[in-house]
Amino acid sequence: MNTDSTTGTVIAQGAEVPALGLGTARMTGRDCRRAVETALALGYRHVDTAQMYDNEAAVGRALAESEVDREDVFVVTKVHPDNAAREDVHESTRESLERLGLSTVDCLLLHAPSDRAPLAETLAAMNDLQDEGAVDHVGVSNFSVDELEDARELSETPIVANQVKYHPYHHQDDLLEYCVERDVCLTAYSPLAEGTVPGDDRLAEIGESYDKSASQVALRWLVQQPNVAAIPKASSREHIEANADIFDFELSNEELAAVADIGDGLWDQVAVTLGLR
Repeated sequence: MNTDSTTGTVIAQGAEVPALGLGTARMTGRDCRRAVETALALGYRHVDTAQMYDNEAAVGRALAESEVDREDVFVVTKVHPDNAAREDVHESTRESLERLGLSTVDCLLLHAPSDRAPLAETLAAMNDLQDEGAVDHVGVSNFSVDELEDARELSETPIVANQVKYHPYHHQDDLLEYCVERDVCLTAYSPLAEGTVPGDDRLAEIGESYDKSASQVALRWLVQQPNVAAIPKASSREHIEANADIFDFELSNEELAAVADIGDGLWDQVAVTLGLR
């Protein structure tokens, strides 16, 4: 198992990825900056952004104004699919670094499969950026198992992460199994199902004995799985703090299965494969 669910770190291809991060999709300007500043002050050490989100400058300002050392924060940004051609990858990533105010980004992802250039060309450009020291690790987002396999074969350096939608109602069983077997971090975006999870009485009931909310149960379910990190979006201090309060309890195998059964996953089969049963 490549996740330490007590300290909250996923080890993938030698990269140490904090298992809980702050998602920033659909947050811009002052709201985004304040959310990132709050998250860093509360102990988050993984911040996710993207060219597509139009908030890299806000994230960068929060990083600059934080008292947390830059070296302690795992910063992820993503190449827009429209920038998948070699020169566009180079140029857009340099622009991302300028907006972020960073010399290096910890992980650069291709935001989604693109028809603007062959995947081999895109990954070669991302590998070039690694050689130049502008990028520490590379990965992908919204890739299927077959697409991830292609990326791993085409990249000269390891594919560290695949960021995909994953929450109790939307499972990624085949992809998770593949990621565990190939030492890839599966980063779950929309882990609270865009606000659906907090109102789920079934999740809340599981959390009662731990004095935890439905959202905390769902996030714990994710990070307790091998190779899984989660990046819930939150803007208020209350929600940012609550989302981080998931490392002082552990769900039983029966509770893991109960959460999975809420959605569409074949948990019994997956749990055996992943060594959870």
